[in-house]
Amino acid sequence: MQHFKKKLMITTGTLLFAFSIFSFFFIYHFINKKNKIAENTFLMWQEKYQKREEIKLLNNSIKDIEADKVLLDAHFAQSTDVVPFLNTIESLATKVKAKAEVTSVDILKDKTGLLVGIKTLGSFEAVYKFLMLLENSPYELEINSVDMQTLIIEDSSKKLKIPEWNASFKIKLLTFIQ
Repeated sequence: MQHFKKKLMITTGTLLFAFSIFSFFFIYHFINKKNKIAENTFLMWQEKYQKREEIKLLNNSIKDIEADKVLLDAHFAQSTDVVPFLNTIESLATKVKAKAEVTSVDILKDKTGLLVGIKTLGSFEAVYKFLMLLENSPYELEINSVDMQTLIIEDSSKKLKIPEWNASFKIKLLTFIQ
């Protein structure tokens, strides 16, 4: 009987040892499988996080250059919307107390520029300052012709003769986008 007990204990011990080894390998395989899934999930998360950070960086870059874009756009006149350019010319005249009127607007035949005719009326100083403002405007301009004439206007109430200057300018807008 003792021999039977020994065999039973050895068999039970061997079975428990085999079960323990089987359980160990099963749990080890299960943990490795979950670890690989976790690593893949982490890599996917890391890729998406990097993409999100790149998008944030791109959005910040866009916000940073937005002011530069507006400034750059102010130097070019679009063929679809020339009105801001013409308004700029007229506002320059009012700054120097002159009167400016756009008389003609033509697109050049090669479509590389815009030819604008302007008539200005004011004192010599105002007309000269207007010309200087045109030269220094945010748009790149080429002044093709200038015709200045003096007009004598008599003020009947004060019996004075006031010289007024009438100037006609032909300018070419070089920063023109068709």
